[in-house]
Amino acid sequence: MKLSVFTVVTPDLTPEELAVAAKEAGIDGIEWRFKDIPQDALEEKPSFWRRNLCSIDPAATDAELERFARAAQDNGLKTVSVTPYLQPGDLKSTERVLQVAQKLGAETIRVGVPAYNGTQHFNELYALELEYLKGVESLAKQYGVKCLVETHHNTITASVSGAYRLVSQFDPKHIGVLFDPGNMVHEGYENFRMGLEILGPYLAHVHIKNTGWKKTEVREDGSQAWTSYWEPNFQGVVNWKQVLTDLKAVGYEGYLGVEDFSGLYGSKELLQKYGEETRALLASI
Repeated sequence: MKLSVFTVVTPDLTPEELAVAAKEAGIDGIEWRFKDIPQDALEEKPSFWRRNLCSIDPAATDAELERFARAAQDNGLKTVSVTPYLQPGDLKSTERVLQVAQKLGAETIRVGVPAYNGTQHFNELYALELEYLKGVESLAKQYGVKCLVETHHNTITASVSGAYRLVSQFDPKHIGVLFDPGNMVHEGYENFRMGLEILGPYLAHVHIKNTGWKKTEVREDGSQAWTSYWEPNFQGVVNWKQVLTDLKAVGYEGYLGVEDFSGLYGSKELLQKYGEETRALLASI
């Protein structure tokens, strides 16, 4: 297995600084965040979701895209993915991401999945996503880039089973799953080994992060409320040594992309810790 970094977690580094830091940390690939910086965030302190200096602007010209390609190439890194925040059904924006991914030599992109909050019936959302993925599959074939659905809380693919139900309608050469156990602690937990076996050829990429649960306020009825929160990679609920063992058992040889949202480390320290700790775990199994 190889290591990558999703640049959402290195918001204070420029593409050039990120690539150098990743190389120094022994990381093999980059997942470029694909999102603009809001106008009202241009003077803010760098952050994961708003003023992220290591993001590709969707309106970037070919000349501007060359900056990202060069940063990776100059440091011997693979552009693994272009990772946007797409709305399900938006094939025009999906095609734009695929065009950029093709230019940068990326293997995959992430596609949109409907959020679920109880205001619209699941079956309606599922039908909408199925129709969207039909168009996505056609585009994936055209551009030669695989399109991934992520296991993500608060969506209709919170669990592996939910994701598999969708993607199993399509060719795994073109449509796959981004397996994210950290997200599945918030919502969607299934035995991770079982989930990997369910996915089979649809397992295309893995994100490494971690999550915890803590008690919060007592509700009006006297019951105890709990909330989930982000933990450092190897300190939360997910037993990553076991998950890596499970990944090895099912023959996974792809990338492990760091996505630590704990906020406890600076970007360069995070990359160094990720490289050292993940390689040590891989060597122990």
